[in-house]
Amino acid sequence: MIKLSYDIKKYRQDLLELVNVDDTVIELGCHTGGTTQLIADKCNVIALDNSPEAIDEMEKLDVAFIPGDVRLHEVLAEAFKITQNCDVLAIDLGGGYHPDTVFKVFYIWSSTFKPTHTVIRNRGILEFINSASGSGEEYNTDLGYLETYHDSGIPPLIKEFELWTPKLKK
Repeated sequence: MIKLSYDIKKYRQDLLELVNVDDTVIELGCHTGGTTQLIADKCNVIALDNSPEAIDEMEKLDVAFIPGDVRLHEVLAEAFKITQNCDVLAIDLGGGYHPDTVFKVFYIWSSTFKPTHTVIRNRGILEFINSASGSGEEYNTDLGYLETYHDSGIPPLIKEFELWTPKLKK
């Protein structure tokens, strides 16, 4: 199942409803751990964020923390060394900004880890879904990733990230 929200309270509520004891949760965009704290006692969390404020705060929590930009394959590979799958993928990369980037991050991480559930917080994607009308074609999944990419393995590097974000260039 893939759940989409914008309100942080709804995002956290959805996450709490989906996480079971001893699940593995990969949390992309943990910032200073507000959401992480709610689930850390219940499950195994691998939290990632590239903000400098995150480092000291996340060290206080009993979770695996990777300081890094989730758009980089090196960061994906570091998480993959810890686990090769997850029960829940939680994505909160700025809440309302850059829906295209959030979707690409979802694609890369969900295709790699094949979560049972994904929870995404992003206003742009939610607004698009709620504003669009379909052609009548139905493509649905109960999985936390898109079935189209079920057997594709780790996706290739998405080079567009370099075009949009100059700071990613080496």
